Amino acid sequence: MRTNQVIVAPVPGTKMRYQAKTLAAAPLKYDNTMAPMGCLPADLNQDGKMDLLVYYWGRPPIAFMQAKQEFNFYPTNIVTDGFERWFTNAATVADIDGDGHLDIIIANYFQDGAHILDPNSKIPDEMQHSMSRAYNAGGTYFFLGQPDNTFRKINGTEVLDKQSNYAWTLALGAADLDGDMLPELYFANDFGPDRLLHNRSTPGNLNFALLEGKRGFTTPASKVVGKDSFKGMGVDFADINGDGWLDIFVSNIAAEYALEESHFLFVSTGEVELMKQGIAPYVDLSEPLGVSRSDWSWDNKFADFNNDGQAEIIQTTGFLKGKINRWPELQQIAIGNDELLKYPQYWPRLQYPHDDLSGYKPNPFYTRAANGRYINIAAELGLDQLQVSRGIAVADVDGDGDLDFALANQWEDSHFYRNNCPNTCGNYLGLHIRRTNNKQVTVYKGHPTKISSPAIGAAIKVTLPNKRVLVAQVDGGNGHSGKRSPDLHFGLNKLDSNLKVEVSWRNSQGKVNKEVLSLAPGWHTIELN
Repeated sequence: MRTNQVIVAPVPGTKMRYQAKTLAAAPLKYDNTMAPMGCLPADLNQDGKMDLLVYYWGRPPIAFMQAKQEFNFYPTNIVTDGFERWFTNAATVADIDGDGHLDIIIANYFQDGAHILDPNSKIPDEMQHSMSRAYNAGGTYFFLGQPDNTFRKINGTEVLDKQSNYAWTLALGAADLDGDMLPELYFANDFGPDRLLHNRSTPGNLNFALLEGKRGFTTPASKVVGKDSFKGMGVDFADINGDGWLDIFVSNIAAEYALEESHFLFVSTGEVELMKQGIAPYVDLSEPLGVSRSDWSWDNKFADFNNDGQAEIIQTTGFLKGKINRWPELQQIAIGNDELLKYPQYWPRLQYPHDDLSGYKPNPFYTRAANGRYINIAAELGLDQLQVSRGIAVADVDGDGDLDFALANQWEDSHFYRNNCPNTCGNYLGLHIRRTNNKQVTVYKGHPTKISSPAIGAAIKVTLPNKRVLVAQVDGGNGHSGKRSPDLHFGLNKLDSNLKVEVSWRNSQGKVNKEVLSLAPGWHTIELN
């Protein structure tokens, strides 16, 4: 269903725990020059209930806080120093300064103050001033969580260089890539190079250093972290080479015709100490691993859907589905003078449902073959419908031990895909990693039985009997417009014995803690202190 509303509802096919609710911005400022772009679930006031941060084009994000009466939400402004016009395309939460409190990162697209959605505006708006080096977008903002559950706003100009702050960001990722329990930030940017920032912050003080990969003699510049030239559309993390360090998959425009760069699969070399020297220790293996090209792509997610211990990759593709191929017009403006790009009147006028740009390519579903290369099996799974998609949400919705996903489509109905493979799926370890006021770590089988908050940023290392290590971190909302459940899921194939599980986290005072557990397969709840 195409709608301009924000609606909270139970997943189709699950128990009707509450009636669907529309989140209305009133009494906050909201009109027809504004539109919702994404929704980020997070416990923003640390009361154990999930709130919803909705971000928009045309205004700053609104925090819909969950009231004492469950599933009732009230709107609050996160920007309290006057109204601003923002055009937000990406948001995530993480403890970026290591003080034990959740922070919010907001990345905007069109310039702050623009009137893109106002048909009556006489104020001229600008597009990007370059296809490959555009730094005239909206700003980046950080909101540092405080002990009293308020947020301190920090303008990105105070902590980022101009190229990082004013890039046209489409996706955000926060993950600890060097093991110090401070999350690095990945900005997937349109019209210019992505930015990977090494986190060197201390409580209350943000400090980031730009990381760039080293280029070899035969390596194209666009295959190097931080030196790509074109489109960053989605980002996600997983350890795909089994070295215990997270790798990075980035969606891009990789269509067969025009504007083609490549998707990136930046695989860690394990030399994380190089980050202190400003070097990103990654090599792009997207081509040899089979994921360099699909189409005009957006959100992407790693997930082990059949519990075989190897993560699959799902990806959304498509821009506009129609009858007239408009790639020639878009290519013409793309190769024109950069100084003309910023003027909207020079761009082709694309209209739904007549014009087409990559509207007829199905979303890929990559699984890993025995030789290590990823193969697209969407057709074999019956998932090759022609959809123009934007976001993916992944979770074990029904708690049966296999991951399900929802697909958000543009101009079309969105869909939920329930995973039913009890006879073909392997075993699994599912973990609810929660923050509580307990004085000690508490572990019990099954799902949470009391109110608590996801321990965003907590890191898990599972050691299998054959010494293979599986790693994951509690996700605060990485990606483009889709999100992943904060629960952690590990496929175990046929393994049915106890596992060594190491949990690392920061407590509410910012102190790093570690606990080693022995857990059997199945769902467990781990309540941290």
